[in-house]
Amino acid sequence: METRTSYTFALTPEQQILLAAQLQAGNYRPVIVPHTTISADGENCRIALFTSGKCLIQGRGAAQFVEFVMEPLVLREVKLGYETVLDPTIAEPHIGVDESGKGDFFGPLVTASAYVDHALYPQMKELNVRDSKRITSDKVALDLATSLQKILGRRYSIVSIGPARYNDLYAKMRNVNQILAWAHARAIENLLAVVPGCPRAISDQFGNKSLVERALMQRGRTIELVQRHRAESDMAVAAASIIARAAFLRALSQMANEYHLKIPKGASDGVRAVAVNLVKTRGPGILLAVAKCHFKTTDAVLQQAGHSRSELGPVGAVVSKPMTRPYHHHSSGRRTNAAGTN
Repeated sequence: METRTSYTFALTPEQQILLAAQLQAGNYRPVIVPHTTISADGENCRIALFTSGKCLIQGRGAAQFVEFVMEPLVLREVKLGYETVLDPTIAEPHIGVDESGKGDFFGPLVTASAYVDHALYPQMKELNVRDSKRITSDKVALDLATSLQKILGRRYSIVSIGPARYNDLYAKMRNVNQILAWAHARAIENLLAVVPGCPRAISDQFGNKSLVERALMQRGRTIELVQRHRAESDMAVAAASIIARAAFLRALSQMANEYHLKIPKGASDGVRAVAVNLVKTRGPGILLAVAKCHFKTTDAVLQQAGHSRSELGPVGAVVSKPMTRPYHHHSSGRRTNAAGTN
């Protein structure tokens, strides 16, 4: 199992002075690293303090340096290896839920759930499981999801709503949060079939949790639902976010193979250009099969391709409602509003 070999800290001016004192007084060899105020090699690790105040520690001995030098002598706090002592509840059995693809024009909306308990928590910690927003490389996210799924076995669930089904649901519900609630409930229900009796499920705040509670069926009626901002700091939610992102990326890859072109993430000009090309070569109805058609992007694409929304029929005629409250949630590594009005 891969051991974490890289740590990053944003240091205050006082902490920067303390770190410099440690590196100058201890058994460290000075090295030259561009854009740093001080940098040195320690035992199986390199410590670099950049002019921005960011400290980067890398190498096989990074965790040891953080635990025995950085935390007690520079940060003046001790957390690494003691998380479950400081907060015993973080490793208690629970389910985390998160989604990917909500703000992306192309591809599905993917919701995943993952289970954590006292045995799984240290294994996930060893894998360096963290919020997928902090993973900038798609390859790293895909590899980490593969490792996660191996240690979880059957203790995770993926609910993927493809564009055609998503457009049907949005035409009926007219609300992304209701679709999310349904998907979260299914992901929880599916996992409860594997870990019956799990007492708690945690997700990010995206709407009234009663939406999820109403969507739960008999198996999930007794579970405690917890919604909170920045829920990805929870290990189970972070694991779910990585698994959901990987499933979303795989779906885009499959779509790219099917249509023989690169399918980009998000809702950028590049995304619109690909969509316009698809409409020109395959007709406006293709958007119902590949994209979330309530996005404003649909109108821009159709107009540029010489078509109109009316050609998409009743399902494609539905557009996003204006948002009254800006809930921020991630999709394939970034955040957008809950109405998907990209």
